[in-house]
Amino acid sequence: MQGNEKLLVGLDIGTTKICAVVGEMLDDEINIIGVGSHPSTGLRKGSVVNIESTVDSIKKAVEEAELMADCNISSVYVGIAGNHIKGFNSHGIIAIKGREITEMDVERVIDAAKAVAIPPDREILHVISQEFIVDEMTSIQNPVGMTAVRLEAKIHIITGAVSAARNIIKCCHKAGLEVCDIALESLASGYAVLTDEEKELGCILADMGGGTTDLALFKDKNLKFIYELTVGGNNLTNDISVGLRTPLPEAEKIKKNHGTCIPQHVKAHDVIEVPAVGGRAPKRLPKGILAEILEPRVEEIFSLLKQELFSNGLENSFPAGFILTGGSVVMDGIAEMAESVFSVPVRIGEANRIGGLKDIVKNPAYATGVGLVIFGSRTSCRIQEVRSDANGLQMILNKMKQWFKNII
Repeated sequence: MQGNEKLLVGLDIGTTKICAVVGEMLDDEINIIGVGSHPSTGLRKGSVVNIESTVDSIKKAVEEAELMADCNISSVYVGIAGNHIKGFNSHGIIAIKGREITEMDVERVIDAAKAVAIPPDREILHVISQEFIVDEMTSIQNPVGMTAVRLEAKIHIITGAVSAARNIIKCCHKAGLEVCDIALESLASGYAVLTDEEKELGCILADMGGGTTDLALFKDKNLKFIYELTVGGNNLTNDISVGLRTPLPEAEKIKKNHGTCIPQHVKAHDVIEVPAVGGRAPKRLPKGILAEILEPRVEEIFSLLKQELFSNGLENSFPAGFILTGGSVVMDGIAEMAESVFSVPVRIGEANRIGGLKDIVKNPAYATGVGLVIFGSRTSCRIQEVRSDANGLQMILNKMKQWFKNII
């Protein structure tokens, strides 16, 4: 990538896999020209717990992407997730005194809205404008040029643990990569899989990864609500391992090859071969047993998401439906299960609005990586030199605050 501003790289550092996606800007179109992935062993619930293991996985994923794209990767756009991510709404107001509203006024009212007490171990990651109110006129997206007496702003503030972002930056630096920016992974996935109509009308995006399920509510083209559930595909794998008495790696293979969460979809004579532990001979079991193991866990995940939405008064905020993406949604019956819990249309979200290797990244597991490339195409930030972790973190956070004022 050195010296080539047209190449953008999204790095999805997940609990179960690390994925690097290389995109090339051609006019207004993004062509995916390289993809690399490698199993991740240094993260838990979306947060780094082993620096060296994470660095090694990043290097291998990036090397694979470099080989496919025939380029040298030196900088990336990175995603962040985990149960340390929190979001809340805030409101600010300033006096305009009967003159035209300027860009500086917009910045001032947003600064007033985000002037809230934040614990010292947390940092504001994103400041996302929801709407502006000019005197008594509501639902204004851009008030610049309007005449007013007062200006109000409603914003959504997303915070995260400073240490989590710093550890991600440190891992990238140790892997020889500069971090251009950090984006919330559910936001990035939204860029890749959601349509403008869905974001306008109101929809729910659930990104089901290995360690977490990231939920984001979009409405009026803006992010309105986020929730990080620390239950994901690894919990399904653990249930299979315990229920079928098979090693975890074999349980993961069984989930990917035979997983279904609707027992009615299984034929009576369907069987699966289950490797045993301790060198014992493999067993042949009815496939219906697998469905009976997965059904309650998947239903529990969706029920917890529904409970969180309803407890925040958002039960009528997603008429455009429910979109599932992430590596854990490629399972038979998962869309039907979500539809039965939420009683709205459900679809599996795959990356769109891209060219190139779109058949490869069509898998929902690549949604975040592709979304990070799209995120990078909408911001011009570049890091010209390697900085210390602390300074680099602050610089990135400052740029993110500015950029996300006009997101979506």
